[in-house]
Amino acid sequence: MVVVGTVTAGASQTIIRKTDSKGTMTDKSLLATEMDDEEALYEQLLLQAAQEVQSRMPAAADSKQIKPQPGFCVKTKSSKEEKIFVNVCRSEQIPSAPSLSEEELVQLLESDDPSGYRIPMSLGEPHAEIDNSGNGCIAYDVVINSKFFDKVKSNQLFLEFFITVAFEGLENKYNTELSREWRMLKNRTFLGSVSDQNIRTKSKPVIQELDSRETQQNVSRALISEVQSSAEIPDFTIIAEPSEGHPEFLVAEISLPKVLSVRSLVLDLGEDRIVLVARPDLYCLDVYIPYIIIQEESGAQFNKNTKVLTITMPVQPV
Repeated sequence: MVVVGTVTAGASQTIIRKTDSKGTMTDKSLLATEMDDEEALYEQLLLQAAQEVQSRMPAAADSKQIKPQPGFCVKTKSSKEEKIFVNVCRSEQIPSAPSLSEEELVQLLESDDPSGYRIPMSLGEPHAEIDNSGNGCIAYDVVINSKFFDKVKSNQLFLEFFITVAFEGLENKYNTELSREWRMLKNRTFLGSVSDQNIRTKSKPVIQELDSRETQQNVSRALISEVQSSAEIPDFTIIAEPSEGHPEFLVAEISLPKVLSVRSLVLDLGEDRIVLVARPDLYCLDVYIPYIIIQEESGAQFNKNTKVLTITMPVQPV
């Protein structure tokens, strides 16, 4: 067997994203696991077109969906030396940052309290991707106003200021640590595929300023602060069969230990993408597949005993 996008000599199975410290082998019995009658009623709901999935999800009264446009992609790394990509996108639906000249920005950065200036932005959930080397990585989508994007793209000082604020926002929201050494990719505007994002429209602003009396340690949170999400990226494996040449099918196994019933799962299987949401706010997975999937012949099963969702996906022949 071979993992999608990764080949390791002498290994019968390699994992794109490590499922546990034991590196558990694929249990083919999962593919034949029988589901309860109640589970079977909902199995077909797992494989809906993206439009149908969205229509079945309860819409928040104080939010709206936006479709950001790709801008540029920044590459950095985490404190664990993992590759991290930040997709900076643009949208007219994001409020514009207050007008600020380069001289005023310099004065702001030299002041004792730079938290008075806020940059409205939307920080998307992390999603698993595969880089040009075929290795797994994590990408984040950050959306800013189109006019402010133009200023960032054309002014190096504003670019560096924005990247710093965006990195701090991602660190605060997702409890991670990003290197301040980064570079903009020349021939790529986005890693993965652009996904819609939900932004607040009523009860709370997209960006929320903290009280200026907060301690200096929390100054960065005043520059950008969003409603926190507790959704996790689940552990998963994606395996191709056969091990050589173009695969006939893929098998994805996603570990969901917090899920009690298949009814809490919403699965959107695109021709080259798996998007899974476990409600309420338990898990969120968005992963790119470097093959064309035959969606109508694919299937999924959730094993209540092992808490593993197994997705079998035939691959379009070359």
